[in-house]
Amino acid sequence: MNIKSILIEKANAAMQAAGIPEGTNPAVTQSTRPQFGDYQINGAMGAAKALKTNPRELAQKIIDNLDVADLAEKTEIAGPGFINIHLKPEFLATSLEAANTDAKLGVAEHATPDKVVVDFSSPNLAKEMHVGHLRSTIIGDAVVRALEFRGDTVIRQNHMGDWGTQFGMLIAHLEDLLNQGVDLENVALADLESFYRDAKKRFDDEAGFADKARDYVVKLQGGDAHCQKLWQMFIDTSVKHSEEVYGKLNVTLTRDNIMAESAYNDRLAGVIELLKEKGIAVEDQGAQVVFLDELANKDGEPSVFIVQKSGGGFLYSTTDLAACDYRSNELDVDRILIFVDARQGLHFNQVEITARKAGLLKDKTSYEPSLFGTMMGNDGKPFKTRTGGTVKLSDLLDEAVSRATEKLADRASDLSDEARQEIARKVGIGAVKYADLSKHRTSDYIFNWDTMLSFEGATAPYLQYAYTRVRSIFRKANMDSASLTGRIQIQAPQEKALALKLLQLEEVLDLMISEATPHVLCSYLYELASLYMTFYEACPILKDDVAADVRESRLVLCNLVANSLKTGLDLLGIEVMEQM
Repeated sequence: MNIKSILIEKANAAMQAAGIPEGTNPAVTQSTRPQFGDYQINGAMGAAKALKTNPRELAQKIIDNLDVADLAEKTEIAGPGFINIHLKPEFLATSLEAANTDAKLGVAEHATPDKVVVDFSSPNLAKEMHVGHLRSTIIGDAVVRALEFRGDTVIRQNHMGDWGTQFGMLIAHLEDLLNQGVDLENVALADLESFYRDAKKRFDDEAGFADKARDYVVKLQGGDAHCQKLWQMFIDTSVKHSEEVYGKLNVTLTRDNIMAESAYNDRLAGVIELLKEKGIAVEDQGAQVVFLDELANKDGEPSVFIVQKSGGGFLYSTTDLAACDYRSNELDVDRILIFVDARQGLHFNQVEITARKAGLLKDKTSYEPSLFGTMMGNDGKPFKTRTGGTVKLSDLLDEAVSRATEKLADRASDLSDEARQEIARKVGIGAVKYADLSKHRTSDYIFNWDTMLSFEGATAPYLQYAYTRVRSIFRKANMDSASLTGRIQIQAPQEKALALKLLQLEEVLDLMISEATPHVLCSYLYELASLYMTFYEACPILKDDVAADVRESRLVLCNLVANSLKTGLDLLGIEVMEQM
């Protein structure tokens, strides 16, 4: 159930009945204070300005035509024309009772599901994943989970970088080692960083090596069997490393989701020919270039978008255009979501404009580069090791589990060592993920171990602990929460606040899905846990003097909170535990 959507529909009908033109924004929002109701319709002011009439009088006309008797106990005009809507406790109770017996907590699937490509993670192969890949991987995974929860068809695509000059360099280095008699099994492919560093040093310093590497790129792209055999060795090793990281991170990417740069190789020449035929790409200094007036600078100079090198080589731009064609015209998707670093914003702007001109993107396909900010160290610079090196993502996650183990060691527990280790894993990984996901996608943020592992404030450990606290109530009551089917009574203001928040999950997920912003779900879960604590303190549950029907009602609320926390954290890819 999405109460906001229901109210928008009813507000639109009322506004048209009041003589307001169709398409006017009803401006339905959640109220910020209980005295202003639970929701507000604020569109009367804007409509009155356009119609040159009194906003309070127009607000009254809207109320006169507003059909909300089934869900609201009171509507009222406030200030210059705000319409406050106070929901019926009976409506909230009935809705929650239905949610309690539903596997998806009352969250409906989309009536007309979208088909969506989600391009996320996308590490460069022949290197191990580093902290720079964290955001693309976990933000994309959270959005994918939410899309599928709402019933959309999702095509995961891991657009791994497995093509380009660096592979010619690596193949040339590997071949030289093999020619020197080094046994293949002894070549240190397992240490990809060291192997890459050695090859790069030769590329930069050794006469003739760079030319050989470039020649091998051409051979590789041309289908040379020898080069492709050596190239496949790097791919297999790199993918194995990535799979290990995805396992630690609890993300839903698998080997089957890989749609790497090389997958588009056969399409690249056709893309260039199409751009040339349509006059979109022109030759400039031997290269094929698209000049985009739409992105001209302040001096009126068009943006330059190179789609083919002067030597005939293809670029990321060519591959991304081919990907547009495949996703929009062949897969026929409604949306394309691409999770990329904010510094690539201009590139994807150029891709979309060029692709739409060429018909590589259909009008119906929404193209959504979902840009994200940078993880920063305490010095305000991109997160590095103490020596200034790149932090391997696998090492970061191992350290998170180690730090969580130390923090949990101070807490009294009768759990086995094995159970404590499993809890530490969930807490450590969850802490890293929530700390990142809880920040607005477009924002940079400071990485801080102490803050993210805290059991206080908006953190994964706090939410995981909140879940265990709710579940402990049922252990104390010696009952199975699944057996709860009682009626809900909403009497205390803390009960109403909690009930209203519980019914806003679908609303939050719709916002998260439409804007690709998991932080709204993070905020919702923290607010839900906080409201639960307030409810728990004000509304006794298991005390002897609590009437049986009231106890049953409050236990149902507890069950809904626990299931909402578990479901919400699972959508973020964060695991919970029954005890801590």
